[in-house]
Amino acid sequence: MSEPVADIALIGLAVMGQNIILNMNDHGFVVCAFNRTVEKVDRFLENEAKGTKIVGAHSVKEMVDKLKKPRRVMMLVKAGKAVDAFIEQLIPHLEAGSIIIDGGNSEYVDSIRRCKELEAKKLLFVGSGVSGGEDGARYGASLMPGGSPDAWPHVKNIFQSIAAKVGKEPCCDWVGENGAGHYVKMVHNGIEYGDMQLICETYHIMKLVLGMNNDEISEVFAEWNKGELDSFLIEITRDIMKFRDTDNVHLLDKIRDAAGQKGTGKWTAISALEFGMPLTLIGESVFARCLSSLKDERVIASKQLSGPTPSFTGDRKQFLEDLKQALYASKIISYAQGFMLMREAAKQFNWNLNYGGIALMWRGGCIIRSVFLGKIQEAFDKNPHLTNLLLDDFFKNAIQNAQAGWRKVVATAVTNGVPTPCLSTALSFFDGYRMEKVPANLIQAQRDYFGAHTYELLSDPGKFHHTNWTGHGGQISSSSYNA
Repeated sequence: MSEPVADIALIGLAVMGQNIILNMNDHGFVVCAFNRTVEKVDRFLENEAKGTKIVGAHSVKEMVDKLKKPRRVMMLVKAGKAVDAFIEQLIPHLEAGSIIIDGGNSEYVDSIRRCKELEAKKLLFVGSGVSGGEDGARYGASLMPGGSPDAWPHVKNIFQSIAAKVGKEPCCDWVGENGAGHYVKMVHNGIEYGDMQLICETYHIMKLVLGMNNDEISEVFAEWNKGELDSFLIEITRDIMKFRDTDNVHLLDKIRDAAGQKGTGKWTAISALEFGMPLTLIGESVFARCLSSLKDERVIASKQLSGPTPSFTGDRKQFLEDLKQALYASKIISYAQGFMLMREAAKQFNWNLNYGGIALMWRGGCIIRSVFLGKIQEAFDKNPHLTNLLLDDFFKNAIQNAQAGWRKVVATAVTNGVPTPCLSTALSFFDGYRMEKVPANLIQAQRDYFGAHTYELLSDPGKFHHTNWTGHGGQISSSSYNA
């Protein structure tokens, strides 16, 4: 048997896996590379990993034998059955205290299950969100580890070394127990869906209402990226807008307007529905992608259904400022909703989440990285028990200052027939959240009228009443429940 030389093993040599291995090697860790198709291991060692300390293995047993104790094995394989299959192969070769790390985009419920099953076998599990794409994997990603708390001291140094840094702070810290890491990554991806859709809506308004060309729009995003909207997604949008194909035509205009999705935005929306959290913006961003995929139907509908012809007669410069404020305010709503959901999940699963720490993890390396997240970190550092970001002084003032422009943009989009599902729903959420009284009293009266579902009185909360609204109904009421 060969002498253990490796600090950690990594299974899965697609581009993310290879880049993380090279990143770990750069930081002085010896990594053992393994792949189900073992030819990939040899190819990797002969090419990208040539001249490094990276070692390879041609079987699970050989890989485990090359690991120092406690043995640490990280998987970057397709979520679902592949993860479970590798765990099954690993278990017979590992002793108590060994650590299995899932760095893929797994569903958090699977991570909760895997953590429980492995801990029953005296093995430790880490389910870690990894964000930042290929570049982040290679030079510094945002890492969101959760799972067995006893595993953290043994992986902390590796994870924080390969993470992106903001100043000297690594964009990686322990998130919480069992599935917390993958839950936080799921919400990150949901917010990413929302951010992308909001940016797309502002682009659409500039193009259809203001009649701007791609280069002009690129200049606006470049300007916005110098202020409070400074972020990775605005930055890449600026570059995409001006990018020309080999024939000197803007590539963006050639791309089919049907968006794909891998499921994390949908999982976020489903989780919000399960926990009764009004994640309206992320929900609408998922539905906007669904609507975009009905391309053939939309082509037919466009020839039969008509709406207003977009036009603009006001102050263009002022409207662009209003558009910027609408995007900023809606972005605040998106993050406020995301943190609401994480707070509720923490209650449901008894997780001890550090919200300021999560904002820091997202400050660098990941897709939603932005200057804005520093303000979220400050808000939670100032008040760890903050129930909603909108109640923090900084965000309260920011929304107040943006409100007039935000309302003008949504109204202009509606009168011009330009769809703004996320800009509009963000404003509706804000208006609903700031209302002391909403019309749900009528819903309760309706439910009691047709189904004897009962209602509470303002003067007597906690006690449920039923009224015989028609005079010929009975006095029997339905039991009260929340669906």
